[in-house]
Amino acid sequence: MMIVMKEGASEEQIQAVVDRIEKAGANAHVSRGQFVTVIGAVGDADSQVHEAGLELADGVDHVVPIMKPYKLSSLQFKKGERTTIEIDGRKLGGGVFSLIAGPCTVESRDQLFKSGEQCRAAGVPFFRGGAYKPRTSPYSFQGLGVEGLRLLKEAKEEFGMPIVTELMDVRDIDDVLEVADVIQVGARNMQNYNLLTEIGRSGRPALLKRGLSATIEELLMASEYILKEGNQDVMLCERGIRTFEPGYRFTLDLLAIPVLQQLTHLPIVVDPSHAAGRRDLVLPMSLAAAAAGADGIIVETHPDPENAVCDGPQAIVGSEFGDYASQVNRVAEMVGKQLEVISA
Repeated sequence: MMIVMKEGASEEQIQAVVDRIEKAGANAHVSRGQFVTVIGAVGDADSQVHEAGLELADGVDHVVPIMKPYKLSSLQFKKGERTTIEIDGRKLGGGVFSLIAGPCTVESRDQLFKSGEQCRAAGVPFFRGGAYKPRTSPYSFQGLGVEGLRLLKEAKEEFGMPIVTELMDVRDIDDVLEVADVIQVGARNMQNYNLLTEIGRSGRPALLKRGLSATIEELLMASEYILKEGNQDVMLCERGIRTFEPGYRFTLDLLAIPVLQQLTHLPIVVDPSHAAGRRDLVLPMSLAAAAAGADGIIVETHPDPENAVCDGPQAIVGSEFGDYASQVNRVAEMVGKQLEVISA
């Protein structure tokens, strides 16, 4: 249920509604807009909330039932207003298009800093890099761990770009929080609900990737685990799903972009690197994602992909990344997006 307060409703009136929701056995989530405040009543006590007579409470304009199983991520919850996430003055979502770029994994200081230089020169607002890497084979490189986080912290200080990095294990959350401006949740952990809950409690912005075989509704339900803890800064990421087609690694579901825009207020990011698995497919899929209305693209680039420790074949060559970024930003701008581009 969504309770829309009247414009100018007082803090006392808002708190009184929150108290009544909680007394009915539900959780109250307050979202303050420019003109009105919306309160979401979420939980298993729908009938008690309905009986609380909230539509008659002081300061309440009207009450809207949300019939979808996902409540806080629903477009209804924000009355059609899309969420913009702002980190260190850089924005993504709500009409603002941003690139998130960097190497798949942190290999060395030299590799990371060369990539950082190339991304900054291209105006990239957010820098990505993996310290912990989920790999299909347990014998493959698993990341540098804490050392990788230390190098990412150095890169952040050097280049001034907010850091996006993956958290795989709740036991590492404190180390990751010391560095990450955005916590990435990989596809394999989309339904690791204990991990999602802890990320929600951390309050740190999260980029939630769609699972390999997950439906759109399952992705939205996963986001609720973060949102219900009071963390409103969640980005959804389409990164390709597993189908019967063997011609490429995964099938990039571009239809998910307009469908999600009809269902949720959360920003939508696309990962063409992991979907394609091939460098020659990354640019066309990036352009298509931008044209379809994505709020951002998370993409891999490496100064020397041929010698990358992992996922080199899908990484944009660092020396060519500026041209890649220009083409993608141009398409995003053509479809009406405001570009978030940082001056080098």
